[in-house]
Amino acid sequence: MLDPQARALLDLMVERGVPPTHTLSPAEARRFYRERRFFTQPDPPPVAALETLQAEGPHGAISLRAYRPAGAAPGAVLPALVYFHGGGWVIGDLDTHDVLCRELANAAGCAVVAVDYRLAPEHAFPAAVDDCLAATRWVREHAAALHLDARRLAVGGDSAGGNLAAVVCLALRDALEPLPAFQLLIYPATDMRAVAPSHTQNAQGYLLTADSIAYYRGHYVPDAAQWTDWRASPLLAVDHGRLPPALVITAGFDPLRDEGRQYADALSGAGTKAEYVCFERQLHGFITMGRVIDEANTAVALCGAALRRALGSVA
Repeated sequence: MLDPQARALLDLMVERGVPPTHTLSPAEARRFYRERRFFTQPDPPPVAALETLQAEGPHGAISLRAYRPAGAAPGAVLPALVYFHGGGWVIGDLDTHDVLCRELANAAGCAVVAVDYRLAPEHAFPAAVDDCLAATRWVREHAAALHLDARRLAVGGDSAGGNLAAVVCLALRDALEPLPAFQLLIYPATDMRAVAPSHTQNAQGYLLTADSIAYYRGHYVPDAAQWTDWRASPLLAVDHGRLPPALVITAGFDPLRDEGRQYADALSGAGTKAEYVCFERQLHGFITMGRVIDEANTAVALCGAALRRALGSVA
């Protein structure tokens, strides 16, 4: 059974004639995503400090937004989460995930650095990967100046952002660089082929549809020959060992449910510590919807507790 609050949201969207994402241009979809967030997201909780930063990457400057949790002293050295927003690599930005980043900072007692990576189709695969990898390295290299502990650095993201967080961990391992201490993967996309059973079971009617997945994938990885590249499909990497511990969260009525579970299983099977939690009655994208879906707040608290344990955060 779908959570009644999630069902009410879907029914309201139908009643109000909300257009499916795949019927919009990328520019229209981005604007619509920004505007509709106010209906489903909680009010932004206060944090101790917020700062706009800029990292350098292979494609140019990358905008970052750094949050320090409520109650943190100005000079305190904090653990940090480098966060990559969701939105199918096509939509989403620092503002669409501002509330979630504030919530995670406060729940975990850690800093959060949100990354405004380049979006498709203007910047197709692997531009987002390049930006997220460069941003993670930049935060690690500038940790002291930012009053962050480079040894207690996590990466995370939701949906497309979960995909990017997983890929960043694989890339850093393969480059023999220092690894993040933790990876937070919230309903991550892990297999561009979209062949898991949940893609058929949940193909229509639950916000993220087969049509919207094809839309996002078509803009981000238009060349089907690249779908099996591990930088696009981290599930297809040859080796999932020697990676940071992970929390993988999925939703029961999400087309991506099974590939999230498959990724958690791949990590565990290769000896990487992984926890897996499925919110069985939820749909894709629910964690940002705490104004209208109570289980979103439960999920945020779960993520905060996992980060706190992994990073040794002190609020």
